Amino acid sequence: MTETPTSPTRTTPDQLSVPPDGRPYREQPQWRNDFPIDWPQDEFVARREFTKFLVLTSFAFAFGQMWIVFQNFLRKRKGEPPIMRIAKAEAIPVGGSHVFDYPGPHDNCIVVRTGHQTYYAYNQKCTHLSCAVVPDIANAQFHCPCHNGFFEMRTGIPTAGPPRRPLERILLEIRGEDLYAIGTVVKA
Repeated sequence: MTETPTSPTRTTPDQLSVPPDGRPYREQPQWRNDFPIDWPQDEFVARREFTKFLVLTSFAFAFGQMWIVFQNFLRKRKGEPPIMRIAKAEAIPVGGSHVFDYPGPHDNCIVVRTGHQTYYAYNQKCTHLSCAVVPDIANAQFHCPCHNGFFEMRTGIPTAGPPRRPLERILLEIRGEDLYAIGTVVKA
């Protein structure tokens, strides 16, 4: 007599499911069937479950990309950056620098004073890989220590190293005794 396909029997140890209380499989509570404790039952993943996982993961990646596009769209719609006080003009010594945030709280910028009334301000992120640039006032340049890049202090144009784009310039204005950031200029 042969077995019918409707009554499967498990004979190999890898397929055998033995509950810890020793009762037969059909007498076990439903939660034990839903959450098996043995390896053969636990590692079984149906094609539908795998496909559902792939679809949901792909949807999450697509949603993440659309969120980035939406955020960039909102940033461009905001328009001109605000006018913001940086510091007292005389508080920055000739040959000194001052770090500030502009236009947003996480946009690090640096202002350098090279003469009595001469100030240069740029976004502090290198245009190569966003490392912080540091002023080298003696040589009238900014230095990116990550990949040895250099930018001209007066214009922000790259002069050596891997950077190909100039630094984002911060427009400055002296009002009374204070130094203000009034906008940004990005050169292509």
